[in-house]
Amino acid sequence: MFNDYVVLLDKNYQLYIIMKSIFFKLGIFIAIVGISFQAQAQEFQGKAYYFSKSKMDLGRWGARLSEAQKKQVAARMKNRLEKTYVLTFNKTESFFKEDEKLDAMSGATDSWGKNFTQGDSYKNVKDNQLIQTQEFYGKKFLVNDKLQKIEWKMGSETKQIGNYTCFKAMALIPSDELSWYNFSWDKLRRQEPQADSTGVVKEPEIKMTQVEAWYTLQIPVSHGPSEYWGLPGLILEVSADNNTMLCSKIVINPKEVIEIKAPKRGEEINKEDYQATVVDKMKDFRNNRGRRRG
Repeated sequence: MFNDYVVLLDKNYQLYIIMKSIFFKLGIFIAIVGISFQAQAQEFQGKAYYFSKSKMDLGRWGARLSEAQKKQVAARMKNRLEKTYVLTFNKTESFFKEDEKLDAMSGATDSWGKNFTQGDSYKNVKDNQLIQTQEFYGKKFLVNDKLQKIEWKMGSETKQIGNYTCFKAMALIPSDELSWYNFSWDKLRRQEPQADSTGVVKEPEIKMTQVEAWYTLQIPVSHGPSEYWGLPGLILEVSADNNTMLCSKIVINPKEVIEIKAPKRGEEINKEDYQATVVDKMKDFRNNRGRRRG
């Protein structure tokens, strides 16, 4: 009886040793897989090259121009109507930057247009963070805020862009939020209090922009050009109002390691305060111009 008990204990102990060894090896295997997966996620990176084209809207003023004059205006506006960009990205971060071109007519950069165009933009989809450089009348700002909230409606429609199968997604976004770094007199008029015929002050009009995007699941990152992000694949094409942005080239895991860094130079400010700064400056500009005419 005693010998049987000793044998049973010995067998249990051996089983314990075997199970302990199995769990130890399994733990090591899981750790190695986890480290390998983490390393792959950190190493995954790429570059996407985009070009954009905008249609020129001259409004009522354009109706008075001849075709030759319209062509001259289009040539002078080319830098604002046709642009190229580079988006560098990894799993969680991206950096979007415009390739600056010389003005076709003067050989200089478009200094006036720089006041109202998008600066270098860093996005972190994990931390819901946007850091963007903006230059306004020679002063550098560092806009630090949350990412633009976009409620995408994803459909089943597909099309091919280069070697990638893309799916369609649509969204409605407040226009002023989508182009927060821009300025227009129409935007200012809509924001200023206006009364109807009975003297009742109306709520400011909220203009909406319909956005159409095409994204590919073959590159499973939530990045995109400009303000756009939040889909389950890289956005290769996006259209809003009169502007279309299309990806022309993609490089995945280039030989040189890409270092994505958030910009740090400039006076730190959020979107709302930056917009208020621009509006105040443009109001001063309008008032001073009115006084000179008077």
